[in-house]
Amino acid sequence: MAADLFKTDPAFRALVDRASQRVGRDLEQLCQAGPQRELARTQYLQPLLVCVALGYLRHLTGAGLTPAMVLGHSLGEIAALAASGIVGFETAVDMAAKRGELMEAVAMEAAGGMIAVTGPDREALLRLQARSFPAAQLVLANDNAPNQLVFSGATTVLDQWAGLVAAEKLGHCRRLAVAGPWHSPLMAPAREQFSLWLETIEFQAPRVPLVFNVTGSTENNPQGIRELVARSLVEPVRWRQAMASLLALPEVSFFEIGPGRVLSGLARANGFGEKTRIFNINNLRGLEMAARVC
Repeated sequence: MAADLFKTDPAFRALVDRASQRVGRDLEQLCQAGPQRELARTQYLQPLLVCVALGYLRHLTGAGLTPAMVLGHSLGEIAALAASGIVGFETAVDMAAKRGELMEAVAMEAAGGMIAVTGPDREALLRLQARSFPAAQLVLANDNAPNQLVFSGATTVLDQWAGLVAAEKLGHCRRLAVAGPWHSPLMAPAREQFSLWLETIEFQAPRVPLVFNVTGSTENNPQGIRELVARSLVEPVRWRQAMASLLALPEVSFFEIGPGRVLSGLARANGFGEKTRIFNINNLRGLEMAARVC
């Protein structure tokens, strides 16, 4: 991950150095040499992923490609805050480090996780959830697409849920490789502490519109933005709603910045067809290709 940035980009390495100082671990060494189990720890992975996204973003905008609108899925919203001008790059890295620290601490006490369900009848899934579990025991964490929902809860509850979905033939279940029950009430202690910490951060009005996870819509008031960022730890990512707001635009090109292609797939699942151009910016070569096309 980000091998080309580590080799060629001093500004990126400075961001990673800052993140390393915040978490007390050499994140460059961890990213390039592992071990994988340490790299996957929330307190290390979150600031590192934000560094990577911002590293490629800086090259994208340096090539003259500036966004008309930005959004980020879950942790990606922290990088999106910087892309929109609400906070600076360094502040976004600090936020990711604090967020990861608090989330990992809570996850160590709450034995839980997340499970994705892909199926054609979302309403039937939600009815099954509502009648099978108390409101806070199993919660919708990511409303990703019409055919994909992600649920959070305790490990035993997720096992029960997978069995029910299979018995009712309502879809395919897949446990996600995450360390805790993100975007659920179980993360309330992290949300409370993160909210207090965010009061020390100066937020600006966005220079570029940002579609927020919690509402699936934009927000311009800095204090309102601060509250939305904290709420996202315990409330669902409303990605389907965010995508729906973009479907109304006459023409859209997407640039997915960071490792992987998950959001590109979700764009297609939310109705953006083959005529919509989607560029995956996860290395400098892909960025150069996108710049030539655009």
